Amino acid sequence: MPLETRKSAPTGQQKKDDDPMTITTGLATREGTAQDNADAARVYVLEDGIVGAAVIDGIGHGPHTSRTAPLLAETAARISARRGPLGGLLAASELIADRGADGEEADAVAVAVRVRPDDDIAVVNWTGDARAYGWDGARLELYTDDHTVGKQLRANGVSVKIAREHDNWLRTSLARATIGTVYTAGIRDQVVILTSDGVHDQMPADILEDLVREHQDAPQALADALVAAARPDETGYRDDATAIVVRIGQQTGR
Repeated sequence: MPLETRKSAPTGQQKKDDDPMTITTGLATREGTAQDNADAARVYVLEDGIVGAAVIDGIGHGPHTSRTAPLLAETAARISARRGPLGGLLAASELIADRGADGEEADAVAVAVRVRPDDDIAVVNWTGDARAYGWDGARLELYTDDHTVGKQLRANGVSVKIAREHDNWLRTSLARATIGTVYTAGIRDQVVILTSDGVHDQMPADILEDLVREHQDAPQALADALVAAARPDETGYRDDATAIVVRIGQQTGR
């Protein structure tokens, strides 16, 4: 369900036209062709209107991962709203940092955001290859770097063909997260989009941007469209696909 929160900026931080800031969100997830949905996402809104949101992409499939991913997403979203997304992801990390007696504790990659109604910068933290995009009304920009071996090889001059073969090898994950491996970005754009790789890896970049342009004013419609647009690869495999959309703007005439 889409969520909406409004809060006037405090004294000394009034927006130019004194209209309240509005944060509207949308969330969608779709199971892929594997055993079950190892993705999860949550949006949490504090009493003062601050929004925390997180997308979790579980590594592998199976009942244990699908049970744990929603817990990680809930923890990350709630703590992100209260303490920021760095704290949110590190708190979620503690839930799976120990492999457990059977050595089969779940692992994941993740991206989280906190948006304040009185601040024009959304703070994003991530680990692994979950992503955050920003849309300013004219262009879509990727604000995160995938923490994969393939990405690192390309950054160091290795050919795209060779590097692509290592895109599924993660350099870090949520269970191993530290302050040094959870990266931070600030986004000033009016729309922030969080995705699992089942979205951004399974559709061309131009289609993703076209969908954002078409649905930029309707976060739930955009989240639904992004998840629905993910297509199977040449083998017929389609990954779990999950997206959160956060729109930050000012509402007039209310």
